Amino acid sequence: MTGPAPVNLDALYDPASVAVVGASDNPEKWGYWLASGALSGRDRRAVHLVNRRGGQLEGARFLPDLAALPAPPEHVVVAVPPPHVRSVVAEGLAAGARCFTVITSGGAGAAEERALAELITSNGARLLGPNCMGVVDTTSRLRLSWGDFPSGGLGLVSQSGNLALEIGRHLARAGQGFSRFVSLGNQRDIDATDALESLIEHAPTRAIAAYVEDFRDGRRLSRVLAAAHEAGKPVLLLTVGRSAASGRAAASHTGALVSPYATVASVCRQAGALLLSSAGELVDTAVYLMARDLRAGWAAARPVPPRRVAVVGDSGGQGALAADAFAAGGLEVPTLSEETVAALDDALPPGAGRDNPVDLAGAGEADLGNYARVADALLRGGDADAVVLTGYFGDYASANPAQAARECEVAHALADAAASAGRDLVVHTMARDTAALAVLRERGVPVYERVEQAVTALSGAALLASCNPVAPQDTPATWSAYPLDDGGYEHVRELLASYGVSFPVASFVEDADAAVRAAEGTGYPLVLKAMGLAHKTEAGGVALGLADEAALRAAFARMREATGAARYVVEAMAAPPYAHELIVGVRRDAAFGPVVVVGAGGVTAELDADTASALAPLTPARARELLLGLRRAPLLTGWRGAPGVHLEAAAAAVCAVAQAAADHPELAELEVNPLLVHPGGALALDAHAVLDVGGIPMR
Repeated sequence: MTGPAPVNLDALYDPASVAVVGASDNPEKWGYWLASGALSGRDRRAVHLVNRRGGQLEGARFLPDLAALPAPPEHVVVAVPPPHVRSVVAEGLAAGARCFTVITSGGAGAAEERALAELITSNGARLLGPNCMGVVDTTSRLRLSWGDFPSGGLGLVSQSGNLALEIGRHLARAGQGFSRFVSLGNQRDIDATDALESLIEHAPTRAIAAYVEDFRDGRRLSRVLAAAHEAGKPVLLLTVGRSAASGRAAASHTGALVSPYATVASVCRQAGALLLSSAGELVDTAVYLMARDLRAGWAAARPVPPRRVAVVGDSGGQGALAADAFAAGGLEVPTLSEETVAALDDALPPGAGRDNPVDLAGAGEADLGNYARVADALLRGGDADAVVLTGYFGDYASANPAQAARECEVAHALADAAASAGRDLVVHTMARDTAALAVLRERGVPVYERVEQAVTALSGAALLASCNPVAPQDTPATWSAYPLDDGGYEHVRELLASYGVSFPVASFVEDADAAVRAAEGTGYPLVLKAMGLAHKTEAGGVALGLADEAALRAAFARMREATGAARYVVEAMAAPPYAHELIVGVRRDAAFGPVVVVGAGGVTAELDADTASALAPLTPARARELLLGLRRAPLLTGWRGAPGVHLEAAAAAVCAVAQAAADHPELAELEVNPLLVHPGGALALDAHAVLDVGGIPMR
């Protein structure tokens, strides 16, 4: 697929000149760190420091204002109190500035910040912030922020400054660092999507990471995530909200099942990004991906996904625990072939374990070269996509410095074996910061202190490799003309039927006599349901299998007493053999638009929580993927001799509901529950919607 044209943010990342307004010579103030950081790149660009009180830093004299600069500043950093921000920006625009990084807030509130952004962008300039921590580009020697940002290959976009510092500490311990860091602040102009898009074509950036809370235009973001994956730079994402669904009341099953966090998770799966849970997981995965790129280039070589892992340990216990951890992480730890076992014989003593995991049983201590020989045999054997060396290697020289040179030689041999075989080698070691580990890192072999870090990295890479990114389709910007008077079953049924969704024969009535007359058309047994209820079963608004007129009248009387409903539906009873209940719902997310969810249906939909979701509308192939991704998928395809359901009909129904919701932005939620799928087709047994009029959901 062809990605979007990159956003031109050259004035942000590599300006010809920088002016820091609010510079200070006091290390206790932000202005000091901004000025000091800017000066670190003055051999590449002109740097001007502005403070009306005067002063100097590192030989650079403070000028009283931007008008006093000898030449127009391309990038202005604003670190003055909020009441003075607008006047500084106006002065910068008059001086010809093309980009502003506003560290402090842009005024007393959101309206003032929006006005500031309008002032800047209407003059053809760009704004980062306000209320941000700045920007760093280690490849262009631009440091306009506080804190340590080691150089490396990770591009980070973050709404949290402290999280960026934490990620930087983790990277430094792993021998890595940043190519770029963008602190988003309040995103009044440059947003997360702009910054991520700019990293795709940035060659020194070998992996991309992001922490985002406010997704703004979620569909555009999804397209950029897909473009990043296709370019060989998948995005590793952190966000918040995993617990939001548990505490939120919903007007429908769909509202409970599709939380904002679940929406982000589905977008990541659809776009080929990886949603992670912590800064540590992000760094562990990024280190692995950057090591791969250092060796071969993810985009150019597309290395083999690490789905099968061979484990080598110089301790039987460590090897076995590592094998268990990888298996628990969803990776295969396969049995080795006879040919591979034979290739191991020359390097292993008679008592060594020759299955997977391989136990060196002292062979490493006898000859450090055996580490490389065993790893080489496993890498070339073809039984595994990746080899994990776990245990003591890397620490021999710590106890015996005389082994330092030999251990480094073996480290090179290990890296040579991985490069020659074209497969991944990962080292888990109890050592830290030794010469041999430095060799491995420099040669593109990721090194971890805990085996669970390696599990996170390899399982994440395998998941990324399995992605088939799909950019979302745009949805209508204006309301449709379809006359939906309310979100009740009668009107929603009519709408969905126009999209091809099948329903049982039904009549809508208001009294018992009309219900009896309607039964002549539907036949017995039949179903009686009360209208206008979100959860009919719990309210006593559903009666199934009514066999005759007496049963119908009795059920009607009970239902009217229990619900007080004014309108009812008499519907043919549908009970095809080998049928299963699904839910198909669409919820309109403020950032991502319509999001479709499919899952286990009926009255236990929330209890089962067996769901899959994606941005609507869908293709039939994507709808089928969602269905087959459910835990209950074996029931749908045929379990223990039972026939499978009509998957094409089920997928078509999912697509129809998704398309109807996408075409009707006046629907906050649209739901079919249950959708009865069976070998002969798919039948909607109930449906309702939540209307959104002026942002107020109406039932």
